[in-house]
Amino acid sequence: MSEAGGGRGCGSSVPQRAPWSLVAATAAFCLVSATSVWTAGAAPMSREERQKLGNQVLEMFDHAYGNYMEHAYPADELMPLTCRGRVRGQEPSRGDVDDALGKFSLTLIDSLDTLVVLNKTKEFEDAVRKVLRDVNLDNDVVVSVFETNIRVLGGLLGGHSLAIMLKEKGEYMQWYNDELLQMAKQLGYKLLPAFNTTSGLPYPRINLKFGIRKPEARTGTETDTCTACAGTLILEFAALSRFTGATIFEEYARKALDFLWEKRQRSSNLVGVTINIHTGDWVRKDSGVGAGIDSYYEYLLKAYVLLGDDSFLERFNTHYDAIMRYISQPPLLLDVHIHKPMLNARTWMDALLAFFPGLQVLKGDIRPAIETHEMLYQVIKKHNFLPEAFTTDFRVHWAQHPLRPEFAESTYFLYKATGDPYYLEVGKTLIENLNKYARVPCGFAAMKDVRTGSHEDRMDSFFLAEMFKYLYLLFADKEDIIFDIEDYIFTTEAHLLPLWLSTTNQSISKKNTTSEYTELDDSNFDWTCPNTQILFPNDPLYAQSIREPLKNVVDKSCPRGIIRVEESFRSGAKPPLRARDFMATNPEHLEILKKMGVSLIHLKDGRVQLVQHAIQAASSIDAEDGLRFMQEMIELSSQQQKEQQLPPRAVQIVSHPFFGRVVLTAGPAQFGLDLSKHKETRGFVASSKPYNGCSELTNPEAVMGKIALIQRGQCMFAEKARNIQNAGAIGGIVIDDNEGSSSDTAPLFQMAGDGKDTDDIKIPMLFLFSKEGSIILDAIREYEEVEVLLSDKAKDRDPEMENEEQPSSENDSQSAEQITSSSQEVDLVDQESPEESSLNSQPESLSPADMDNAASVSPSEQISNPMENHETTSLDGECTDLDNQLQEQSETEEDSNPNVSWGKKVQPIDSILADWNEDIEAFEMMEKDEL
Repeated sequence: MSEAGGGRGCGSSVPQRAPWSLVAATAAFCLVSATSVWTAGAAPMSREERQKLGNQVLEMFDHAYGNYMEHAYPADELMPLTCRGRVRGQEPSRGDVDDALGKFSLTLIDSLDTLVVLNKTKEFEDAVRKVLRDVNLDNDVVVSVFETNIRVLGGLLGGHSLAIMLKEKGEYMQWYNDELLQMAKQLGYKLLPAFNTTSGLPYPRINLKFGIRKPEARTGTETDTCTACAGTLILEFAALSRFTGATIFEEYARKALDFLWEKRQRSSNLVGVTINIHTGDWVRKDSGVGAGIDSYYEYLLKAYVLLGDDSFLERFNTHYDAIMRYISQPPLLLDVHIHKPMLNARTWMDALLAFFPGLQVLKGDIRPAIETHEMLYQVIKKHNFLPEAFTTDFRVHWAQHPLRPEFAESTYFLYKATGDPYYLEVGKTLIENLNKYARVPCGFAAMKDVRTGSHEDRMDSFFLAEMFKYLYLLFADKEDIIFDIEDYIFTTEAHLLPLWLSTTNQSISKKNTTSEYTELDDSNFDWTCPNTQILFPNDPLYAQSIREPLKNVVDKSCPRGIIRVEESFRSGAKPPLRARDFMATNPEHLEILKKMGVSLIHLKDGRVQLVQHAIQAASSIDAEDGLRFMQEMIELSSQQQKEQQLPPRAVQIVSHPFFGRVVLTAGPAQFGLDLSKHKETRGFVASSKPYNGCSELTNPEAVMGKIALIQRGQCMFAEKARNIQNAGAIGGIVIDDNEGSSSDTAPLFQMAGDGKDTDDIKIPMLFLFSKEGSIILDAIREYEEVEVLLSDKAKDRDPEMENEEQPSSENDSQSAEQITSSSQEVDLVDQESPEESSLNSQPESLSPADMDNAASVSPSEQISNPMENHETTSLDGECTDLDNQLQEQSETEEDSNPNVSWGKKVQPIDSILADWNEDIEAFEMMEKDEL
């Protein structure tokens, strides 16, 4: 996104039909004038320090880009742990993630305009020559239309935009004759067959060589696409039309946007996550600003800026009003149901919503942008990176972090809008964390698990396209950039498109279709940027006063006051009861359940069941609260089912030249030293002989005092452990014998014992899949002596490992007592007092695959909740550190049985569900959602 799209003037009106160069100028003025308000009240970062950080960003980019070009090119992406390229079909499939790869040197194309922003003009010229010489767009491969559009088409157009700029300057690219644009046009025509649907919404995938629906295309049978997938085309397609004069691209992209707008839920003005491309029916009816929808909203506002069509602004404002009314629960952004928007659809957030504060800056709505950004920053400070998904009490839901740039994007825009030096410090933290935790010898590796610090052999192209661009611009002065960044708008992939396109080849009809569908209030026709004296009062501590209350909230893992706030609560009533707080022995809770139409039934065998009858609720609002409560209950139960697996462990290579920078995801064992309760084990590695470790070792001198490497197979894990322990090994790593297996594609498991007493095994044992194990084996072959650290969580990394002896921080993944569950109903043990009840801990992580097997619930089904033995936290009570509580609980009740049973009881539902069918369908789809 470009700050050039920030607004429509500052305190003074801009005519509705004003030339868009004037709009761009006033938008830039808006952000500059806002800057002067903040710097008076905050300690600015010196120019020397900003230059130092900017140079550090340049060095980091060189490390990532250089390793890609050396070890991966012409492959699409670099695999930074194994120092080779990722080629589609040559590596184990990662599912939809691989749809971005098309054998077209993706990372190089995605990085083109980043090279120019970072003043690497000679490297840019060389890169363009390589693209023109080597890249083939006619490959027999099925790719994502959305990813190919934003990364490849956008990358080619961004490269073309800056190539012609450099050519005009007269020093570089004098030979250039629109070759990148011709490639972009070729790619555009390859994507057009995807739009061959009655609705105008594109198919989600297309074959670059064979198109759609041909037998050899292997695609064209899909029926659904995400809203962002269909609604994030207009900038690239319209730019292609206006660069080339071929209007067909812009026409198709507009038609898709028009259809999405028409299909919005009319009463809430929200859109769902997934839509049927043939019928227009919503397949998933939950709505948010994160995964599946995010860039649809972004492109409505930016299309207004770039194309000069006021209908896009009207639509954006209509949606934005709905977002702030239903989804925004400052500082949280929680998904809701489009047809019942006061009902939350989930209790967690995904990392992609981190772009939204930056979009709010462009809208001119600064206060909520500051609030949400600060909440996200506190989550980052807690976990080092923003987890792929995290709960409303800021614990890990999905533990991955693929080096996403959205938070850096919002940080940049908040700094440009406010000039507050605080955001420079935020950017400095991002740089430090990337170097400390993600940097590896061959680039930067995505985080497999933010709790353990383990890596994934992955460096997505967007990391180079966006992260370094935003970080460099954050610290750069205007004179540090060789062109005026205000003359461009950023796409969702941070590619640069010139604003002068707004007045070029305007042959597309600008019919205002918005008013055909809805009546807009006057606020949707506000053509001025808010006056900065109103946005930023003459209080230099204004932003700090917004941020300060949010810091303790995340640090203490207790979202005090951050819950669903209904209209009744705003008027003074108590907030609705949350499933995580429910205790069956609390009379007040039982009274609330009754009001919501939820009955608690004591069974003869001691179990307790919860049953909701919506028609018995005191009011429609209470019925909605009850439905939400029941859904939260089933989600908690399904989450606890996943807690049966122990959290992953980490194998960290600490010797030269790795120095702790490579962390491998390892599976734990049910026997031996528990690394979550004891200090880590550190030592050099040595292969056992025999390698399978199934008999007495013939090389005990080689493994004595070292960590033995053993191959899986031919005997029990415990037998291997005893053999290497008898030989004097201080630990063991079992490497999978299934060649090509990887934690990227296979679920971790814990190594079981042999059915006998395993108390005699005192050393730690970890399991690595073949791919991760080969990284250690390759290191041995190259460097002979390799030292590793076995731990529950990777330790702080620096070249000297100076902090290696510091005690490890408490593992956030410390789990509580495990609970067995089924897919439909939860029955509780009816206990006499809170002190006797079993602990219900929040989950630390759920993978997308886990969600496929989660339970669904209908309002009439019977749900029970494992009760908690810790005190629940009220809004005005002290916020208890749940991490400590969970650790104490697991230590004191480690051997206890949860005594939780499950059962089924069929209830007649025809008379109850008449008004709730849509909710049930939405819940069922929600349980299958994926990022």
